Amino acid sequence: MAAAPADPIRLGLIEGLSGPLGNGGEAVFRNLIWATERVNARGGVKLPGGARRLEIVRFDSKGSVEESLSILRSATDQRIPVVLQGNSSAVASALIGALERHNAREPDRRALFLNYAAVDPALTGAQCSFWHFRFDAHTDMRLAALVEVIAQDKSLKRLYLIGQDYSFGQHLREQARAMLAERRPDLQIVGDELHPLGRVKDFLPYATKIRSSGAQAVLTGNWGNDLTLLIKAAKDIGLDARFYTFYGNALGVPGVLGEAGVDRVLAVAEWHPNVGTADSERFYAAFRQRFPKPEHDYLHARMQLMIEMLVAAMEKAGSTDPKAVALALEGLKLDGRPLGVAHQGWMRPADHQLQQPLYVSVMRRAGEAGTPHDNEGSGYGFRTTRFLDAAQAEQPSRCRMRRQY
Repeated sequence: MAAAPADPIRLGLIEGLSGPLGNGGEAVFRNLIWATERVNARGGVKLPGGARRLEIVRFDSKGSVEESLSILRSATDQRIPVVLQGNSSAVASALIGALERHNAREPDRRALFLNYAAVDPALTGAQCSFWHFRFDAHTDMRLAALVEVIAQDKSLKRLYLIGQDYSFGQHLREQARAMLAERRPDLQIVGDELHPLGRVKDFLPYATKIRSSGAQAVLTGNWGNDLTLLIKAAKDIGLDARFYTFYGNALGVPGVLGEAGVDRVLAVAEWHPNVGTADSERFYAAFRQRFPKPEHDYLHARMQLMIEMLVAAMEKAGSTDPKAVALALEGLKLDGRPLGVAHQGWMRPADHQLQQPLYVSVMRRAGEAGTPHDNEGSGYGFRTTRFLDAAQAEQPSRCRMRRQY
């Protein structure tokens, strides 16, 4: 009689999958499904007791901290060994604290937390935890990459800072001033303000102030409507300024910006479709074959690498036990290219922050030199202006990790 197939290794996705932010959660789900499909297609995770498939278990948090914490309890009750989340630093912070307490209290039902998008530096700094691993570049890493590009533009003399008035925007504002003072002490900051998060419907007054200041460029962490409305208002009044952004290439943004973003909007990410290498072209083509609809064109290399690094750590540990996998993840280096992932990185043991390359890119019309691919069928894509390898993108660790296991 043939042996029964081994139970799959379940990965619990805790994310907003409905409501106003549901499209972002579903985009994450597509990335993670594709990553697990590739692992399963080559036989699954190779463990001493036999190979096991990966399975994503969806939990809809609706973007709520309280709902996320309830789901975490459900996941650990089900003995799911790994939870995944990222689309909110507030949720990530709450999950880290709750998981620390749970793992100390119930060592036979421990879980790991893999973070693919929550970028508050405190998550791997003041709040760093043995049970939490971040695979996205945090705010200071992304900011340093943008500041590097700003520093090289000697024609830029006047810069305006604008952001959303909450923890992320406040931190970005302080760090931007500090980094610019070090890298470009001659640069004049001609404006610095925060606005309410998600409540401004008309950015014309802000764009008018930016124009009146004489700013040649704007640095902003704005995302969603706060970004698109700001840049469209700037275009409407004829403001000829560049926008250095964190999320100008994010879900839905290029299509909304259209011509307003061409040559004006720069973004920073670990990868983009126009990187131009043979590995990148194969990686992107395979994803588009799996998800051909233009509105599904939202691929993140870091999410693919996260799953591959988890598999490598499980195989190295010979176990799915969260403690053993965490120890195997620490210091792990992985080049994803032989596995069909156009990305690479290593997990810094001191704070569990992935060290990875970053690209700064500028929005261009698709079909132009360096921009063969557009974003989501919009007709607009991004072209690399600066590449930073992992050593150049690295920022100091401020973690004092308590290893209570």
